[in-house]
Amino acid sequence: MRLVIGRIGRARGIRGEVFVDERTDDPGARFVPGAQLLTDPESAGPLTVAATRRHSGRLLVRFASVTDRTRAEDLRGVTLLVDTAELAPLDDPDEFHDHELVGLSVVTGEGREVGVVDTVLHNAQDVLVVKESSGQEVLVPFVRELVPDVDTEAGRLVIDPPPGLLDLRS
Repeated sequence: MRLVIGRIGRARGIRGEVFVDERTDDPGARFVPGAQLLTDPESAGPLTVAATRRHSGRLLVRFASVTDRTRAEDLRGVTLLVDTAELAPLDDPDEFHDHELVGLSVVTGEGREVGVVDTVLHNAQDVLVVKESSGQEVLVPFVRELVPDVDTEAGRLVIDPPPGLLDLRS
């Protein structure tokens, strides 16, 4: 599986640097010199990070194969990806990458099937979007009190919803 970690924006300067709109929780680990990034469209890459720096709070990246502004402008709009097989496991057993949660079956502690995790929203609080078999969506805050058990190997997670939570629809 491939994960989006950024999108190439406009070029800056004449040496081939580009602004990158970050779409990752850890840009310091993803955009390190020597990192090879997959691209969408595939014809644009793969791209190897040569250098990174911050400019006015935004990430600037120079790729090894991009040495001038013309080539940098050609990359505008290209999506940068990594293969999930290359991601290091998280140190905390209570933390998960989104791709580990998406697709898990959701059941209550009593065994009632609720649906499948469709996506994870990252707002003030992480929220699981659970799609029921009817197509309806249920929003479940991703906190230990409501999601006491996540078993990625078994492909399921258990929720302990307060009264009415499963009756609320997105």
